[in-house]
Amino acid sequence: MLVQEPHVIQMIKEKAKELDFTMSCDQETGILLRALACSKSSSNLLELGTGVGASTSWILEGMDASSTLTSVEMNESFQGIARSCIQDERVNFILADGCIFIQENRDQQYDLIFADTWPGKYELLEETLQMVKPGGLYIIDDLTPVDTWEEGHAVKAENLVQVMRNLNDFHIVELNWSTGLIIATRKSSGIMI
Repeated sequence: MLVQEPHVIQMIKEKAKELDFTMSCDQETGILLRALACSKSSSNLLELGTGVGASTSWILEGMDASSTLTSVEMNESFQGIARSCIQDERVNFILADGCIFIQENRDQQYDLIFADTWPGKYELLEETLQMVKPGGLYIIDDLTPVDTWEEGHAVKAENLVQVMRNLNDFHIVELNWSTGLIIATRKSSGIMI
């Protein structure tokens, strides 16, 4: 299948090689992020873990003109690649520790949160989930074990999956696809089943 990638992806990949950065989202995750961002018109989106901007570029491709994306990263060199490659007024790059950002912005509400780093995923999960609007999406990836994971990480990932399965105020779908993903949709209040 021929997939049209964001026009900045190749430039991002080349600059990422210079820094030996290999943790960008893959094309399958990018396609999914683009489609999910497209489902949220006039929306407020949050990316925890800009990295070098690969997933940022996919999300921006799906967003409409009136949506905004906040992308948080604590590594200045990594986010510097994203800033230099992505020239889009809809994105606000924040250079900060994700945990501090979450704690300082816990009253904010987002239509979509992509948690692609420890903060918001393995740390401060409950606080991050509270930032998802009713009907909003929370997306995590990298849940399928790989040989490069450090010892003990597989247990952390499995514990995270179990926590997600037990959420009462979200509907979740687990995808055994790409790097292993979960999409959680916050239930709208007042709906009785």
